[in-house]
Amino acid sequence: MTASTVVLHDRSDVRRAIERELSEIFQARASAAAPYGNSFVRLWTLAGHSVLGGKLVRPLLLVETHEALHHRDPERPGPAALPAPTAQYPQDRAWPNQESVISIAAAIELLHYSFLLHDDVIDGDLTRRGRPNLIGALLAESGTGTSDPVDAENMSVAGLHWARTGGILMGDLLLASTHQIFARACVPQATRLRLLDLLEYTITESVVGEQLDVGLGGGIIEPDLGTVLTMSTYKTATYTFELPLRAAAILADTSSQVESTLSSAGRHLGLAFQLQDDLLSTFGDPLRHGKDPFSDLREGKQTALIAYARMTSEWPSIEPMFGSASLSKEDALRIRDLLRQCGAEQFVQGLVDEQLRSFYELLSNRASAIPAEVRRVLVDLARQLEGRQA
Repeated sequence: MTASTVVLHDRSDVRRAIERELSEIFQARASAAAPYGNSFVRLWTLAGHSVLGGKLVRPLLLVETHEALHHRDPERPGPAALPAPTAQYPQDRAWPNQESVISIAAAIELLHYSFLLHDDVIDGDLTRRGRPNLIGALLAESGTGTSDPVDAENMSVAGLHWARTGGILMGDLLLASTHQIFARACVPQATRLRLLDLLEYTITESVVGEQLDVGLGGGIIEPDLGTVLTMSTYKTATYTFELPLRAAAILADTSSQVESTLSSAGRHLGLAFQLQDDLLSTFGDPLRHGKDPFSDLREGKQTALIAYARMTSEWPSIEPMFGSASLSKEDALRIRDLLRQCGAEQFVQGLVDEQLRSFYELLSNRASAIPAEVRRVLVDLARQLEGRQA
């Protein structure tokens, strides 16, 4: 770990520290994998390349919130003012518990990637961020087929099984690594236990959300709007926003009231983020968001868009095409037009706006529980969500 020797002045410094930590984790794991053969080393190497290409939304949110919780002077930009040196936080630290904050932030990115890997296996996806994901890269390197999702006929069954197995196993390994990092963090025991409880809660809700997602898509669970929104909250909001915000509060040793308020704020922002994701997947520009265009329609994803459309007169025209693995571009564009005509796009955008309004009301009603600098971090995040294209 090198984070403790780096002074973090701004977001670019924070990003570099997190990327350095992630790089060191994957380098160490790849070295430890050497006795098990080249294919296992390559698995870690490819995974490391994929993780380091991410936006680091979650770890950056944790670090910036933690910094803000140390009461930075709102009139003066720059790093947080430091408390007097103590045995726990000596003078050569750039801020209190910096090493542990960066370590936990990196672990949260590992958790995120482990969820993505399992999600890609479940959904049968071979691309992410506009390029082959780990499964697609493993398939291409297997020499038995192609990673092009359109060229399914040339995929080897054995090669695809090998690649998907690699995705599952790497997801499992990263879950284990996340627990190791949380458990070994240099923090007081009470803090460690709170962090581990938060991690368990986060994984549970994320798994429940994934189970609901698959059950909804397979027609096993009734796809009503309330269940779809619950699924979206569990699957995305909990670990994307609530986890880093609450982890920052725990690491900063704040009151339960602050942690609870940040938890609620994260739920609102997280649901708004997922609903925006649903809109982008159907109506957005794939060159910007990097996802397989119309993959949600092809896979039969039960999003809020579809839940609303089911209640309209256009649904009989949408239903025969929805969920077809061979959905053509023309049919996908037709579904998109029908979703607009029936008001689904406008309805879901209204849900996004509603979550953002609830978020701002929460900040206003609980102003005394949230330091001014933390409110600035949260408001900046909300503004980034408004009208995002990727």
